[in-house]
Amino acid sequence: MTAGADLDGDLASSAGEGDLAAVRRARAWLSRAAEPGSVAVWRFVERAGPVEAVRLLRAGGAPEAVQALVGVRAQQDASLADLRRAERCGGRLVIPEDDEWPALALHALTVAVTGEPTDGGEMTDRTRAPVPPVALWVRGRGHLAEVIDRSVALVGARACTTYGEHVAGDLAHRLGDRGWTVVSGGAYGIDAAAHRGALAAGAPTVAVLACGIDRVYPSGNGALLERIAQEGLVVSEWPPGAAPHRHRFLVRNRLIAALTRGTVVVEAAARSGAQATARRACRLGRPVMVVPGPVTSAMSVGCHELLRDAAVGAVLVGSAAHVLQEVGRLGEDLAPLPEAVPDARDGLSDLAVRVLDACPVRGGVGPERLAVVAGCGVVEVLQVLPALEVAGLVEWTGTGWRLVPPPEECAR
Repeated sequence: MTAGADLDGDLASSAGEGDLAAVRRARAWLSRAAEPGSVAVWRFVERAGPVEAVRLLRAGGAPEAVQALVGVRAQQDASLADLRRAERCGGRLVIPEDDEWPALALHALTVAVTGEPTDGGEMTDRTRAPVPPVALWVRGRGHLAEVIDRSVALVGARACTTYGEHVAGDLAHRLGDRGWTVVSGGAYGIDAAAHRGALAAGAPTVAVLACGIDRVYPSGNGALLERIAQEGLVVSEWPPGAAPHRHRFLVRNRLIAALTRGTVVVEAAARSGAQATARRACRLGRPVMVVPGPVTSAMSVGCHELLRDAAVGAVLVGSAAHVLQEVGRLGEDLAPLPEAVPDARDGLSDLAVRVLDACPVRGGVGPERLAVVAGCGVVEVLQVLPALEVAGLVEWTGTGWRLVPPPEECAR
């Protein structure tokens, strides 16, 4: 296909679905003409092929329901300008026909969409439908399929607490240290903390946007998004220049869930996009993990509701080791059991514990008194006292036995 401006002429003169350049331009056109997330549009493109689908839509020959979803955009064409605009910002269009396409990760969406009804009126709403993307605009040097091969989504509230920001950054840093990619949405709060934590570990991180890859949104994260593009990847279903409309964030959530091996919700209010992402992950059969927070925190209400929802099957996590146990290699990435601080009482017999509890804190009492309090014989008391003294638990005061004072008391 030539690099001409006439889309219809270029598609007509191409070798059809076997012409990769024609397919790329057709998918570029579809990414702007049809809002992502539509089951009907995706099925139409899969059935007809991207080049033929564009021809039919441009000629008004597509099925009525699909034609209506494209509307007046069918007569518009900015595909070549979009491809060039992506090039200027260091981006590119990755399509299913490329080796870089993350086919394995996105296969879960392909499987899930087969369960959607054929009747348009019964299909899941576009903001919640498990639909594979027709193409992905990518900015950054990394190979998309390789970067997200071992990845975890960290999502949460924009208006997060200091606690949530700290936990997100720490989790991301530790996951990055272990060779995992952190994926989030590039927003303020938990998203930004997760991206920064991964970058601090020298690990790649991926920001999945609800606008064009050349748009800085939110504006306050401009420097962060630029660094992500330099050291990781910025990804979007929408073409360059596309605005971050509210409904696009809801559509975008399924991509964050699908591209990763599991989703961790750090903080989430009662109504939040992070909860929506977790539920998309659940529908795709991916692990859902939740960091608990104070029961008094409004920013953790959504987290606790996910944990209480048996249908989601969310797992409580408190460390990167917990996360890796859920998404890592079976039987290998196991989180170590927490070790309790050793105590001198560990391993004492029941009799020794009773005698020790019978010893006073101050003063000192004889074996006879200890036997009465401990409920045993004097001989038994005399048998265990030497061992308790060697262990540094009791001491002889000259008039009787007592507990050894804590170190801070001894220093006074």
